[in-house]
This record gives sequence, C-alpha cells and structure tokens, in this order.
Amino acid sequence: MRYTRIELPNCGMQAYLPDPMEGITLPRRSIIICPGGGYHFRSPREAEPVAMVFVAKGFNCFVVEYRVAPAVHPAALFDVAHAVAWVRAHAEECHADPNAIAVMGFSAGGHAACHLGVRWHDADQMAEFGLTPAQAKPNAMVLSYPVINGGKCAHRGSFNNLTGTTDLAVHAQFSLDELVTEQTPPTFLWHTWQDGSVPVENTLLFASAMRRCGVQGEVHIFPFGGHGIGLANPLTSDSPAQNIPECAQWPDMAARFLEQVM
Repeated sequence: MRYTRIELPNCGMQAYLPDPMEGITLPRRSIIICPGGGYHFRSPREAEPVAMVFVAKGFNCFVVEYRVAPAVHPAALFDVAHAVAWVRAHAEECHADPNAIAVMGFSAGGHAACHLGVRWHDADQMAEFGLTPAQAKPNAMVLSYPVINGGKCAHRGSFNNLTGTTDLAVHAQFSLDELVTEQTPPTFLWHTWQDGSVPVENTLLFASAMRRCGVQGEVHIFPFGGHGIGLANPLTSDSPAQNIPECAQWPDMAARFLEQVM
C-alpha cells in the first residue's frame, strides 16, 4: 500500500492507495473520508482505521484534514470540494476511476461531506472556490450518524463552530435536509436509535428528503449504540460497550452500496 500526504490549497490530505497488482487493470473506486469532531477537531478514530478497512475492500481512500474552528463556513466546504477535485484530476496516477469518487463523513464530518453533496452543482459557489461543478461532484455519499439539521434536531455545538455564531436563524441555513435536490448523489446512511448527541432524526429527515426528490439511497437504523462508535469494533472502541456486532456490519453494507451505484 502506498501512504502519501497530499497538500491541498488550504489543508492536507492523507492518501491510502492499494498497490497495483498484476492482472488488475480496472481503475479503483475512491472514498474521501471526513472524520467527525463537532467542527472543533477531527477524530483519529474515524480517520485511518476507517481508511484501512476500505482499502482492504479494494477502495482508494483519502482522509481530508478539512479546517475546523476557529475557521468558519465556507472553509470546510472548500476543503472537501478541493479534495474531490484533486482525486479526479489525479485519477490516472492514483489508478482511480474519475467517475467513482464518494465522500464519507462521520458526525460533523458527515455534515462537511454532505454539504458538498447538496451544493456541488451550485456553479457560483464552486466558482468562488476556483472549481467547476464537474470537478467537485461526488458520485456517492456514505454518512455515518451525520449532523444534518440546524433546527430542532441540531447538534448545536457543531453549528456554533461551523458558523461562528449562536444565532439559530443562521444555523437553520445549514440544514442540509432542506437542500436536497434530484442532483444529490446516491447516499448510504446509518445511525443508532440511542444516539444521545446527534439525534437519529437527522438521518431520518435527510432520508425523507431524498425520497421526495427521487435520490437513490440505503438507510440503516441500528437499535443499540451511542454516538461516535466508528467501526463499532475493538479497532475504534474505547470501551466494550462500543463493540456492537450489529453496527459493525456497516462497512460491508456501505461497500456493497458503493459498488452498486458507482
């Protein structure tokens, strides 16, 4: 495996690339991973361990070090857009399919990933970033217990950090369930019913909006488990309570979904 650091315009990105093997000529699908952390930090448990699991499934993986507080919007959106554009521009050298680039996010990183998923076609916003929609387009999304809604279901700390304000009216402008269109890419979502930090309604609201707009999706709500359980196995758990076999199925489920939609 090749382990490479990439410098984007305003942040870094770690690449985890399976070594080329004789007889394997098809370009690989890629996943750009956005760890969570409430737009305050980026959780290591949702970075390299996740990348290693998906590399083992045949994906190129990239962990983007998107900017967090004190940086505010549009910093994270800019960084994730440039991560997608970089992978697409360097597809040949990464042995990547330029039309099979997914964004994957956890908690607030799910908001960062999803924000691009619902805004990539905004030509004016992408132009401000020096990109075109075609360069920044994610072909699919995987959202793990994501922060989505800036209203009554909000994880308020994430929106305080994202916007630099406690103004609830400003937070509501970043409710991603309100921004879903038919151009939102196919999306895999999973959450736990017991999540006490980011209510499961965040996933349910986004899934409902996808359904209304005819966006292809797959949704799993697991009955047990708190917030931030990552892979839900000993690789990312800090207590036995986070080892939840039902939830630990999600990487296999997500990989199959990505193989089907891109």
